[in-house]
This record gives sequence, C-alpha cells and structure tokens, in this order.
Amino acid sequence: MKLGLILGFIAPLLVFVIVYLFRFSGYTFTEFINVFLSEKKIITFWGVWCLVGNIALFTFYINTDKFNTAKGIFVITVIYGIGILLLKLLI
Repeated sequence: MKLGLILGFIAPLLVFVIVYLFRFSGYTFTEFINVFLSEKKIITFWGVWCLVGNIALFTFYINTDKFNTAKGIFVITVIYGIGILLLKLLI
C-alpha cells in the first residue's frame, strides 16, 4: 500500500510538469503558477490529466493483481480529486 501511496502522489506531479512543458512552455514556471491559480479552466484541465495518470497506474496494478498498491493509488486519487474541487471552490 505504501508503494501505491507514493506512486499515486508522484504521478500527478510528473503529469503536471509534462503538461507544463508541452502546453504552457511559453510561460515561465512562476507565470504559469500565477495563471494556474487564477484560472479555473486550467485547474480543471490539469486536474483531469493528473487524475488520468493515476487512473492508468491504478488500472495497471489492478490488472497485475497487486491490489494493495492499487488501493494506495486509489486513496491518493480520491484525495487529489477532493483537493482539486476545493481549490476550484476557493479560487
């Protein structure tokens, strides 16, 4: 389960960096963070892609019968999802 928690935490961060590099590289990272925190559409865009990354990991671990790791990924995915919703509500 610990591996799932770690993977579930790291995967969205990697997706965040990849999305930045491919979609928002015209901005400096500081500018991107400022735009990210001020635009709900970007929060949704990022959130969906990050959750897709975790869903892919979750599916892989379910299909390889590593259910405890999948549980950890699921827990972190739910936490990220709630965090994204709260961030959208607060901004």
